[in-house]
Amino acid sequence: MGYTISLVEGDGIGPEQALATREVLAEVDRVYGLSLTIVPVEAGDRTLRTHGQALPDKSRDVIKKSDCCLKAPVGESAADVIVRLRKELVLYANIRPAKSHPNVPSLNPHIDLVIVRENTEDLYAGLESGDDEMATATRAISRRASERIAKYAFDLARERRKTVTAIHKANVMKKTDGLFLSACKDVASKYHDIGFSDMLVDAAAMNLIRNPQQFDVLVTTNMFGDILSDEAAQVAGGLGIAASANIGDDFAIFEPVHGSAPDIAGTNTANPTSLLLSAAMMLDWLGRRRHDERAFQASHALHDAIDGCLANREVTRDLGGSLGTLEMGRAVARRFKELS
Repeated sequence: MGYTISLVEGDGIGPEQALATREVLAEVDRVYGLSLTIVPVEAGDRTLRTHGQALPDKSRDVIKKSDCCLKAPVGESAADVIVRLRKELVLYANIRPAKSHPNVPSLNPHIDLVIVRENTEDLYAGLESGDDEMATATRAISRRASERIAKYAFDLARERRKTVTAIHKANVMKKTDGLFLSACKDVASKYHDIGFSDMLVDAAAMNLIRNPQQFDVLVTTNMFGDILSDEAAQVAGGLGIAASANIGDDFAIFEPVHGSAPDIAGTNTANPTSLLLSAAMMLDWLGRRRHDERAFQASHALHDAIDGCLANREVTRDLGGSLGTLEMGRAVARRFKELS
């Protein structure tokens, strides 16, 4: 059994993060024998300049033929890459963990939550019209998509602390958020082993700061999820350690949350943790999809290796260390080998 991973190296700091992550994945492969084949894919601003398209057909084909995709940050053309892929591949679940890590300043040392965000509709569907004087946006919320994302959240909660909180604004948006909340309650009625509650989005934003450890799995609509997941990442230590996944029934793309940081591109100072944690999420997903215990174990070991480097300050300067991007990747690879 082997895996083909398409790798979008991206723009700005993306290629440096990708290089560090490839060294780590090479060590993962040597230790666990996963037979990982990494296939670089052109996409992003550089590709737009050279090929006239941010996501050429050849790149799309390579991604679709791979087992999954690992994507470094893309610049100004990000919407033409990731948003397009989310739609074409029906990656309806955006998964954003927020977790406290050693030696990473956070508002609370016990944060361990996941935001499950519906990824296909809401205001982000782009149903807008208007002119310079008046513009409107249509918020589309369907029962099918709401039930689908709620089911994903409840299945995930079964593997964690067995609690789901639905985030909404049904007291004001009675039709759209009312439908979303109704769908979540219907799904909750089928999961008797999972605790369920709901919370208004403004209260959730406050409680992510005041009491983030109360949350386990939060499920919400597209725009609320986008905003709350950035807040949760900052509460847990910042976007530099924030990983994410875009998951559908048959495919998944794993990527950092942050942008391409062109101001520090090429300086070997970027923190690679976000892409490394995204790679760990990727290994976990592959293990689940293929029932591959080796991939599961590799994911856990990679998490431990990253936390080991954070605990010992074998990290980049933004995290209080002195290593460069590639050097931190190599430090994680060494710890991975020692732990495995």
